[in-house]
Amino acid sequence: MTLPLYLGLPMWANQDWCGSLYPQHARSNLLGDYSAVFSSVEGNTTFYSGAPSTSTLNAWASQTRSAFRFCFKLPAAITHEQRLADPQAALDFLDALAPLHHQMGPTMIQLPGDFGPRDMPRLEALLNIWPRHLPCAVEVRHPAFFHKGAAEQALNRLLITFSANRVMLDVRPVFATSAEDSPGLAHAQQEKPRLPLHVLSTAGQPVIRFIGHLDKQINSDYFAAWIKQLSLWINQGKTPFLFVHTADNRHAPAMARWLYQQLTAHTGLAALGAFPGEKQADLF
Repeated sequence: MTLPLYLGLPMWANQDWCGSLYPQHARSNLLGDYSAVFSSVEGNTTFYSGAPSTSTLNAWASQTRSAFRFCFKLPAAITHEQRLADPQAALDFLDALAPLHHQMGPTMIQLPGDFGPRDMPRLEALLNIWPRHLPCAVEVRHPAFFHKGAAEQALNRLLITFSANRVMLDVRPVFATSAEDSPGLAHAQQEKPRLPLHVLSTAGQPVIRFIGHLDKQINSDYFAAWIKQLSLWINQGKTPFLFVHTADNRHAPAMARWLYQQLTAHTGLAALGAFPGEKQADLF
């Protein structure tokens, strides 16, 4: 089963969401509750820790619906330390995820900021051997890939050739104001690269990482153009993946729901289910 659009957050295990997304004192089955509402998740843990054990992967599969999609990241050891010098390491990582292959969205190849045009042969070598039944998405951060010049054109041609999606990192909201008196916003501005947004679908599953502000209206203003773009891609038969962050992620579930409601007002997308934590609160 394929959904017209997948909506998710940067993680599912966040105790700050107890009492809203999750029941107040939830400690277990967070993934089950998460997947009852959202249809995808960024697998950031694999970026730092590598592939989970087979038993863990099997447990995740059993806790989620078949339509749910995991979008794991290649480990930093492969993308940042080895700088894609060993493509076989990426294949070994994908093989280790076999229990979840049927529930995998685009695996994200997040490249370091100094991975530039001269490193492109390494990316091409990896994409050339990437398993065709597993989608992938590439996130670049080198400034040369945002100048609309020869380097960016070559990158986009490469991604189109291998049906690899280009990750669109939208950091405009989080940099919309100064971070005075807001440690959470200051941390987000330090952590995220301040790069231009280039909206381009190079394959069938566009990936958008929307890094929101603490201010709800700022997020809504920047999301307005995405409503039209996402609707267009869906009408073209593409399957977008939209991941919503906020500066400190405490309010990411509520923000994702609010933005999604604006999207559903312009499309035939189904409404989200109620948050388990809110349903529990209604009982008391």
